[in-house]
Amino acid sequence: MEGPMKNIPKGEPVDLRDLVPYQEGQVVSRTLAQNEHVSVTLFAFEKGEEISTHASGGDAMVTVLEGTGRFTVGGTVHTLTQGQSLVMPARVPHAVYGQERFKMLLTVVF
Repeated sequence: MEGPMKNIPKGEPVDLRDLVPYQEGQVVSRTLAQNEHVSVTLFAFEKGEEISTHASGGDAMVTVLEGTGRFTVGGTVHTLTQGQSLVMPARVPHAVYGQERFKMLLTVVF
């Protein structure tokens, strides 16, 4: 099936956690969709790994799929666990840290 989604089975149930593996000492990502309006990416963070402070041109919503992640948004620290979400506003500096190994779904709307 063609379409804007990629790297994900279509027309069948899927556990998103199974689509991105943990790798020692790394942050692993898998892009599911990306265009001028939206970006959808899965991430797996090993404990202690991070994405340093940066800002996005769009609102970025994260949903933790497994484990615990620490998100610093505009200087405020938030600890999220499985099932929790957070919107990081456009142009506000933020960082992500693997407090323990965790997986998340990131959706950025531009």
